[in-house]
Amino acid sequence: MDDVIVTAYIKNDSKECERVINLISKIKDLKPHQKIIINIDEDPAYKNKFFDSVPYLQIGPYQLRSPITREKILITLNAARDRLKQLKKINDPVYVQKEKKSKTYSRADRISFWLTRHYMLLINFLLFLYVGLPFLAPILMKLSLERPARVIYAVYRPLCHQFAFRSWFLFGEQPVYPRELANLDYPITYEDIVGHEAIDPLEARMIIGNDKLGYKVALCQRDVAIWGSFLITGITFSIFRRKIHPIPWYLWLVVGVLPIALDGGTQFLNLALPALDLFLIRESTPLFRTITGAIFGILTGWYLFPLIEESMIDTEQILDRKHRITEKLKSPGH
Repeated sequence: MDDVIVTAYIKNDSKECERVINLISKIKDLKPHQKIIINIDEDPAYKNKFFDSVPYLQIGPYQLRSPITREKILITLNAARDRLKQLKKINDPVYVQKEKKSKTYSRADRISFWLTRHYMLLINFLLFLYVGLPFLAPILMKLSLERPARVIYAVYRPLCHQFAFRSWFLFGEQPVYPRELANLDYPITYEDIVGHEAIDPLEARMIIGNDKLGYKVALCQRDVAIWGSFLITGITFSIFRRKIHPIPWYLWLVVGVLPIALDGGTQFLNLALPALDLFLIRESTPLFRTITGAIFGILTGWYLFPLIEESMIDTEQILDRKHRITEKLKSPGH
């Protein structure tokens, strides 16, 4: 098929769309081309993108938007045909390869098309695993299944500091065992557990717990809040999808990033440089870690997911158009 491909995006009950389709049909004998018609009312993704633009024509690599006239269609068809002839004449290897791929709807294309429509299902499933496995570790410890539990702790260790004084504990006397510096009203502090006041980060990471204290979740309190809220935002976005628009980057930076940076940064400096009095000496609390982590997770999802959706919609439409073209190639007379 050497003819130029004309893709027409239309909608129902539009006289303007009917007029443009009639123009294309009448021009076909004068300027042969292959016509693909896409009704945006049949797919929410198309409707969301093209609703205010239809009728919209893609003629080869060129686009035409309303008002569309016979002269504009002819000029654009000529330009597309001339470009096609020149590319074939010079036998450009990039074009040859691209032309070959455009006529084949491969298995990779089918997988990619499925992902564009179900990517949030995959993301939410991975997030659920990422948040859920750390809670499975203390459950396994409680059930005396120590080996698989320690595997989970080991896998997550490079991903999180796992400090016992900044983690949740399940099945024990307290849900947390904070440092004395946090000034929380808990009978048992982290210093009581280790028997000394000095904080050894490696020791704090390796403490898992026991039947009395309970067993540590394999992600720290802040990470649980971040990834848990990220998952909740992902599920919410999956339900409302195209009704949710991305927040401005500066709102994400000021409201989402700044609080977590301040809360986490000050306690990090205190732990990393305990001998210096230049920095604020403080230890955050589970409440502050959860709040700042949750805000960061929610706003990050609110910022990223709509942007990913826009990219996926564009990819979906490219693949859908390619599929329609390849199906037309298979039809009788082609």
